[in-house]
Amino acid sequence: MVLHPTERSTHAAPWLQAFGQFAEQLGFVKWGIAPAIDASGFSDLVKWIDSGYAAEMDYFANRLDAYRHPRGVMAGTKSIVVMAYPYPADPPDDSATSAVKVARYAWPGADYHDTLHHKMKQLKRLIRDQSPTTNVRGCVDTAPLLERELAVLAGLGWRGKNTLLLNRQLGSYFFLCCLLLDVELPYDDPYQTSHCGTCTACLDACPTDAFPAPGVLDANRCISYLTIEHREAIPMDLQRSIGEWAFGCDICQEVCPWNRKPSRHSDTSDQDAPLRRVSLEWFFDADEDQFRQRFRKTPLWRTRLRGIQRNAAIVLGNQGQRASLPALRKGASSDDEIVAATCRWAIQQIEQTNPNV
Repeated sequence: MVLHPTERSTHAAPWLQAFGQFAEQLGFVKWGIAPAIDASGFSDLVKWIDSGYAAEMDYFANRLDAYRHPRGVMAGTKSIVVMAYPYPADPPDDSATSAVKVARYAWPGADYHDTLHHKMKQLKRLIRDQSPTTNVRGCVDTAPLLERELAVLAGLGWRGKNTLLLNRQLGSYFFLCCLLLDVELPYDDPYQTSHCGTCTACLDACPTDAFPAPGVLDANRCISYLTIEHREAIPMDLQRSIGEWAFGCDICQEVCPWNRKPSRHSDTSDQDAPLRRVSLEWFFDADEDQFRQRFRKTPLWRTRLRGIQRNAAIVLGNQGQRASLPALRKGASSDDEIVAATCRWAIQQIEQTNPNV
């Protein structure tokens, strides 16, 4: 059931009621409407970039001016519909020691950008059918928008100490996407309260100390950044802290009290979550064509084969099983020096852990 915004008049936009009903049919679990105003988090974004916390994500600085106001994404924007779409919230499965441990959002297998853009196209069609002169654009985390700040402004929740948007009913296991419109709509009240209180579970649990302060993330130390966006070798002093995370990380979400309620568990089956179990060793047997065929339309494509081989080597090294040595030795002969060096590191870790086996 969609958690509807506060009661509002549909006089300004008669299609709003139909929009909400259709959004529910498409699987969105919450939506709200924010006015297009100067970005409330813009100064924090500037400080974050100036502090070096964006790491190698130069696209923030390169498009900085566009973040000031939503019209930097679509000229004439007056309203933003912010929507939440859920992803698997069930407990992690640690039963397979040589399985890829990936962030929940990737479990379903499909690239969420494709999934959500398809759904937003259907919603845009509904709006244009009922209001042909309205311009509308859909965005899923690739445009220069401060989505979490917009979600707060639209009444969807508050920003937690781990920087993610939190909602009392939904926790944080959901995507955010936005529809920008050039018409004024009845807006929702901003979310005014933080329900984190004195809790610091997310900050304390981070194995790489990626939070220099509550609400501030240093991407240079974030496992999600390092295993997905980072293209070079992962710093040696952080490799042990990566643990078994081969793609992304959910630790700061898993420990959050708002995500630990039984109602958050969706009992996702393996058929619904094909990327819960993928053999790490497979990546060292695969060539570029095989990787492309299997993962081109999935989130893992973001890392390319060399990135997931690097990550897989770290995980296998941390697991310390001699059964992984054949795959790692194959990787150690890779033409890619980052992959080869990481595999050599992993081999050394395993041989030191099990010297007499």
